[in-house]
Amino acid sequence: AGAENIIVAMSHASKTGESKILKKCSLPLTGVDCVKLVVTDLAVMKLENGKFHLIERAPGVSVEEIQKLTEAELVISGDVPEMKF
Repeated sequence: AGAENIIVAMSHASKTGESKILKKCSLPLTGVDCVKLVVTDLAVMKLENGKFHLIERAPGVSVEEIQKLTEAELVISGDVPEMKF
């Protein structure tokens, strides 16, 4: 409905350990290129140009763990800090 800043909160992987951060959505889309930020139980990722950019990681979670559970292209620039609460 014209929102300019959409943030999605979700789990990073299914109960069976399969990535929910996919290369391509398998369900019908109600909006294309409208999500700006995805916050999961493992990471905070910004969407830019169809790629997920890792911004922060959950405490105790390594970048390697996040990469392993992310099917989509994940851009990692430098040291990724832990989330602060």
